[in-house]
Amino acid sequence: MKRSLLLFVFILAAFAGFSQADSTTPLYLRFPILPSFKLTKVPDSSTFTRQDLKKNKPTVVMIFSPDCEHCQEETKMLTANIDLFKKAQIIMASPTEYRFLRAFYEEYKIAGHPNITMGRDPGYYFGTFYKVRSFPAIFIYDKKGNLVTNFSGETPIKEIADALKLPSPYKL
Repeated sequence: MKRSLLLFVFILAAFAGFSQADSTTPLYLRFPILPSFKLTKVPDSSTFTRQDLKKNKPTVVMIFSPDCEHCQEETKMLTANIDLFKKAQIIMASPTEYRFLRAFYEEYKIAGHPNITMGRDPGYYFGTFYKVRSFPAIFIYDKKGNLVTNFSGETPIKEIADALKLPSPYKL
């Protein structure tokens, strides 16, 4: 009886050891809610966190690099069609040095778009959390902070707007 009980305990321990979480699955899929984060905001170097987001508004997270041509093109299209996103909040995050982000911020006139927050992600938290392989990487969250979908690389604005499921008078 003791031997059977001991064997049973060893089998349970073996199953517990083999049932570890799959570490190859990106964190954003294992935890499909908007993560806590801390960015250094452009242009004023203030801190911006998840708590600073407006409640009950969908969120677009775009991880980018200022020297990426696809990111530049995506930003041009995003700002040109900003009316499609007026009921959403957009976070543009990059691990790039602040001075390059500041130049990008000014060149694309991000200050003129109050629903866009650009910030430096100094520890590349977003890149690790989302397992970013190419820029731009775009993640869409609903108004409750739940992941809706994601895009890798330059993405048509219509696809991003459609993923947000916001009513829009515009047709692209």
